[in-house]
Amino acid sequence: MAIEISARKREAQGTGASRRLRRMGRVPGIIYGGDSGPVNIELEHQDLFLNLRNEKFHASILTLALDGSKEQVLLRAVNMHPFKLQVQHIDFQRVSKDKKIHMKVPLHFVNAEKSPGVKEQGGVVNHVLNELDIVCFPDDLPEFVEVDLGTLAVGHSLHVRDMALPKGVELALHKNENPVIATVVVPALVVEEEAAPAVSAAEVPASEQAAAPKEGEGEAAKPGDKAAAAPKAAEKPAAEKKEKK
Repeated sequence: MAIEISARKREAQGTGASRRLRRMGRVPGIIYGGDSGPVNIELEHQDLFLNLRNEKFHASILTLALDGSKEQVLLRAVNMHPFKLQVQHIDFQRVSKDKKIHMKVPLHFVNAEKSPGVKEQGGVVNHVLNELDIVCFPDDLPEFVEVDLGTLAVGHSLHVRDMALPKGVELALHKNENPVIATVVVPALVVEEEAAPAVSAAEVPASEQAAAPKEGEGEAAKPGDKAAAAPKAAEKPAAEKKEKK
């Protein structure tokens, strides 16, 4: 089911007008592309902000209701406030069913826990890419592309060109480009523990061996030996005792 949003034409333009709109809880935006010219629009901030939290909103054909008519659009750009949860501006592009579009779609990873690298070899999956550049007609646009990691072993990587893409979807890559999507690696802590060599007695310096306690030495003293172990208090000189008296 397509996501539908509502907007209306924006007459006032400029920085001051956009600032006033934001104070009223609205967001300035624009629609461009297709066979029509650009149109300045405004949208309700709360509804738009909730939609932006939906992954599908970023990689789907949207239905934009504008003053009684409806258009098929794609979300192309969102400008957010530097530190507030506020949308400053938004751009939409019209789409035509007979023209291919270039989009970034999210990747959904599955079967990582079943892969030999994770299940048998104690590795972890390192996600290099989280989205994919594709080209397709609007009707073939997927909400996401599924990545199966079920056969990945430690030290092996899955590349973009190794994937099975949905019907009608092409990769937006240069001729020799084939980036890594994911790989399975052994955690650094495990590698360091396995690589640490065992230290034999012969490798310990003589000075350290001399300092080390011998067998039988360093044992806890018995309760009856406390008096013997404690140092005797040094007697004070007779002159000091006379001065105190």
